[in-house]
Amino acid sequence: MQFWYAVYTTSRAEKKVKQRLDEANIENYLPLRTEIRIWSDRKKKVSLPLIPGYIFVHIASENILKILNIPGVVTFLKEKSVPATIPDDQIHRLRMMVEHAFDEVEFMTTQVNVGDKVRVKQGNLEGLIGELVEVRGKYKIAIRLQYFGCALTTVPVSWVEKLKD
Repeated sequence: MQFWYAVYTTSRAEKKVKQRLDEANIENYLPLRTEIRIWSDRKKKVSLPLIPGYIFVHIASENILKILNIPGVVTFLKEKSVPATIPDDQIHRLRMMVEHAFDEVEFMTTQVNVGDKVRVKQGNLEGLIGELVEVRGKYKIAIRLQYFGCALTTVPVSWVEKLKD
């Protein structure tokens, strides 16, 4: 029986590992996101891993050693020293979201909730402190102005960090 596993790769080697897995006819999934990179002379769309450092493989447990021998593979995501299986439906839902979402999909490992005080950690608004709010399904940073209301701007959730109370 085959299961999905998360494989940890060497730094920035996810696409190369995917290529090697494809060449070995091993079913895999590398969710990607598109980002526009800006240099002084040009702009370019680049595809980056949605979950940096990881690629998913769909294999039988007896093929774990085969995966570990692929250059660029470091180890499996483990739970209690055993490679952790990921339910098929979770990979299916992730794949559906990445491939069919109207807006770009973001992924973050830290828990930030609506109402939390946050700081923008990158982009033009780096250093801005505000409150995370949700307006019509979009996350925005709100800057409250006493007596007036609040100013809002859309910020990728992955660009913010929760501040300690």
